[in-house]
Amino acid sequence: MDVSFLGGPHPQRGVGVVAPFDFALDRELWRWVPDEVSLHLTRTPFVPVEVSLDLARLVSEHETLREAVRALNAVEPEVVAYACTSGSFVGGIPGERAMCEAMTRAGAVPSLTTSGALLRALEELGVRRIALVTPYTVSVTRALEDYLAGAGVTVTGRAHMGLTRHIWKVPYRHVVDMARGAVRGSAGALFISCTNLPTYDVIPQLEAELRIPVISANQVTMWAALRHLGTRAVGPYQALIDASARQRPVPPALPEEQEGWA
Repeated sequence: MDVSFLGGPHPQRGVGVVAPFDFALDRELWRWVPDEVSLHLTRTPFVPVEVSLDLARLVSEHETLREAVRALNAVEPEVVAYACTSGSFVGGIPGERAMCEAMTRAGAVPSLTTSGALLRALEELGVRRIALVTPYTVSVTRALEDYLAGAGVTVTGRAHMGLTRHIWKVPYRHVVDMARGAVRGSAGALFISCTNLPTYDVIPQLEAELRIPVISANQVTMWAALRHLGTRAVGPYQALIDASARQRPVPPALPEEQEGWA
């Protein structure tokens, strides 16, 4: 059979992704990726520790990251992304930068992390005050707030789930309920943390309801990685990806009443 008329395959551009061993949302990452880009995923080694600050430190050790990036070198990605929020904020701003440097040395390509991508996304949106939703325990959520504070970002309200495992099984309705409870006062955006928490389909719905940009861990990771390639992430009516989706009426400010933990 003559298949010369197909003319392909077309040249492929690659994004390497290093994810924690328990990452279960490969398919969600792919939904942000245009056809000409391929994701090449690898995972950190298994450790018998539930989601916690201890696990965040274990899955972000520099030698672990270097080994993962070396495994990706064979398929020649143009950029490498570490897709884990807690693992990339647990060491604060200096720790995140050191992780990027370690990955870049191992792969000789630009590297980024979810938490670093979060800060770039907030800069892109011109936002310094955010509401926060996490699936984490109190201690992990507070570590994220400390990381944001180090970058000059204020958390105006937050809600957390207290989970230590099976985060990928959280249904969208729980994410939406948490978002509604977290948005208070003058938040300029909502961030939904954790790359293992499903968010793709709730982003446009929440943006339409809350009238502020809604960004998530997987979204900012893919957005930042694809920007390195000079291409755009794919996402219907998401403010970070589509500038026209940012033109919404500003809602009346709500009282600054949520200072505790939801």
